[in-house]
Amino acid sequence: MKVDLIVQNAYILTMEGKGVGFIENGSIAVEGNLIQEVGHADEIKRNYQAERIIDATNKLVIPGLIDAHIHTGLAIFRGVAQDMSNWMQKGLWPFMKHMKPEESVKGSMVNIIEGIKAGTTTFCDFDGRMDLIVNNYKKIGARARLAELVNEIPDNVGDLPVGELYPFNPSIGNTKLKRNLELFEKHHESENGRITAILGPHGPDMMSLELLNEIKEYGEKFDTKLHMHVAQGDREIDQMNKRYGKRSIDFLEEHGFLNERLIAVHLTEATNEETEKVAKSGAGMIYCSGSIGIIDGLVPPVYHFLQSGGVACLGSDQAPGNNCNNMFNEMKFAAILNKVKLADPRVFNATIALRMATIEAAKVMGIDHEVGSIRKGKKADLVIINLQDPSFFPLYTKPIRNIVPNLVYSARGHEVETSIIDGQVIMENRKILTIDETAAITEAQKAAEQIAVRVEKDILQNLK
Repeated sequence: MKVDLIVQNAYILTMEGKGVGFIENGSIAVEGNLIQEVGHADEIKRNYQAERIIDATNKLVIPGLIDAHIHTGLAIFRGVAQDMSNWMQKGLWPFMKHMKPEESVKGSMVNIIEGIKAGTTTFCDFDGRMDLIVNNYKKIGARARLAELVNEIPDNVGDLPVGELYPFNPSIGNTKLKRNLELFEKHHESENGRITAILGPHGPDMMSLELLNEIKEYGEKFDTKLHMHVAQGDREIDQMNKRYGKRSIDFLEEHGFLNERLIAVHLTEATNEETEKVAKSGAGMIYCSGSIGIIDGLVPPVYHFLQSGGVACLGSDQAPGNNCNNMFNEMKFAAILNKVKLADPRVFNATIALRMATIEAAKVMGIDHEVGSIRKGKKADLVIINLQDPSFFPLYTKPIRNIVPNLVYSARGHEVETSIIDGQVIMENRKILTIDETAAITEAQKAAEQIAVRVEKDILQNLK
């Protein structure tokens, strides 16, 4: 049978079954944007011919990594809000209030480039002005599961004294919800299904109950997920107690949000009882190990969530807090921080971490029928990794295999050579083929410098 592409002679981690689905000498046949077959190299060679063959000898093929929670629109503020308390109010807000939408979009493109070069093929982007950012994904060719960040808080909320109750502005909420709904109308299942949309309530503390209920109704109407920060910090819990007299998770349970539609991000402040409640409700969890570690110095209860029967995955969050939008970083941090938290080196092994960046992420995001593992009929989102990089030395396949531990604990992302998304080669030999990477970075740097001028004037004025 004739197909478009064969990746042959590779070590393959299919992520099928309960482990990693290891094939030692495997090949993958791709037709259009779908995986036609995966199996041993001799079998594929016997049954298929291709327009193009990629020889993956001494290379590893894995499903494209899924960054389940990322704010690419904030990439232009990388490095401005670390090593401090109240990072949002003191670090991020002084810059954010000077950002123009077109500047955010330019920074976003660099963030997407960063992710692709470290093996991310699906970006679950959750940010403002997604109506503009979506075009970055269309240009570069990445897969995206997008949500407009919907809240009712004014742009100057960061100027409020810490601990003061947020004022809600319904007109702001209506504008942002309208953008989220237009994202569905204009872009959902566009680009041959590569771009999809879900709903993005910012958090239970960031909007009125009326707006939350309206979003819930749209979730039922569209039969889609709600991507929401939940119990993400003591700031949120303080706001909820002041406004409603109860903590976030009890509030969400009371109003019918704890179910399989909810994607609960962080759960940083959730108690074990609250964590178990969310897990048993069918809601998914996204754990952003690097971000919460740097911003809060904490390890959210993801292991307890898993032990309670929940499905959880990993996200990189935002560059101003995490500094790094790289899923290799998240896998390593997730495993190590939980071992330290529980004082047990056996917990949260490398296989769990890898699954949470691939197939478990696909399950949480509701796209496991399309991506997350290498299986006949799924979308051809594949990453080819150089096993001859020093970070993978030595390679053992018997009496034990060390590929997965080295992938999680040693690799840094630069070992990714080729990225195939929706059957198209987007990056080859570490060169992105769909856009001019240097031009994108240069343009974004100019935008950052323009923001810096405006921020400096504001800061100097405040010092007078």
